[in-house]
Amino acid sequence: MIIKENCEVKNLTTYKIGGIAKKIYFPETQAELTELLKTLDDYIVLGSCSNILFSSHGYDGNLIITTELKQYEIRGTKIFASCGVKGPLLSQKAAEAGLSGFEFMIGFPGSIGGNICMNAGAHGQNISDNLVQCCLYDCNKKEVVYKTKEEMNFSYRHSLLKEGNYVLIHAEFDLKKSQEEDIKNLMNRNMEFRQTIQPSLSNPNAGSVFKNPENDSAGRLLDKAGVKLYDLPRVQVWKNHANFIINKGEATSEDILTLMVMMYNAVKKQYTIELKPEIIYIGNKTEKEEELWNILYR
Repeated sequence: MIIKENCEVKNLTTYKIGGIAKKIYFPETQAELTELLKTLDDYIVLGSCSNILFSSHGYDGNLIITTELKQYEIRGTKIFASCGVKGPLLSQKAAEAGLSGFEFMIGFPGSIGGNICMNAGAHGQNISDNLVQCCLYDCNKKEVVYKTKEEMNFSYRHSLLKEGNYVLIHAEFDLKKSQEEDIKNLMNRNMEFRQTIQPSLSNPNAGSVFKNPENDSAGRLLDKAGVKLYDLPRVQVWKNHANFIINKGEATSEDILTLMVMMYNAVKKQYTIELKPEIIYIGNKTEKEEELWNILYR
């Protein structure tokens, strides 16, 4: 297992933002992951860091990064995947096996752990749709447990994992048989949509900034509030979709939070709607960042 001390985090995140973490662990097996969870007292578990804003001022605890946990298996219509498996890879492998249900993940940079944590979804599909059960580590009891789909408390951009007591080890899915050509056609349409509307990772970003309010679209509200004009020295709102923030180069976590508050305030002023962040903030905060964070995450 690779262990790095006093390591800069920014190159692990899709935002390319992040300071120094005291210690970073990269477990390669599920046994290594569970052993770390049993022995460490102070830790945060992350995957591909694709919806993370990591503090430019670092993090004083331990990070566990699951990207080396890449094991998966396909048996008939069942798929078993470790928490660190990339969503696009599993989408492609499912398609090759003639299995439908993961087409939406083809354009997602996240891992299975992150996707389940936030109940990721797009184009009418969600990761929870085909989930059978999860193998989890119970942080309170310090033991491995299993939870069915019904026990995972899934809702819009939420799951049991977000409640803080569990870490995903691996998951079991049951997909539907379909024609490989039909599956790949749907995947291609999904990719074309994302490439037209959303920025690629060559423009560092962390995906959608805010969650959609009930029966509405955060992107629509932000667009109508005029935030596409917001262009600061190191960060800007994406010109093709108002719910994305781009790191123009050398941006800090404070730059992102500042622009998020500007966007939040614009929608609140025009529509009296308080948008909720989809991006997760991790790490140490300055006094200014604490002030911005309290506006957004209260």
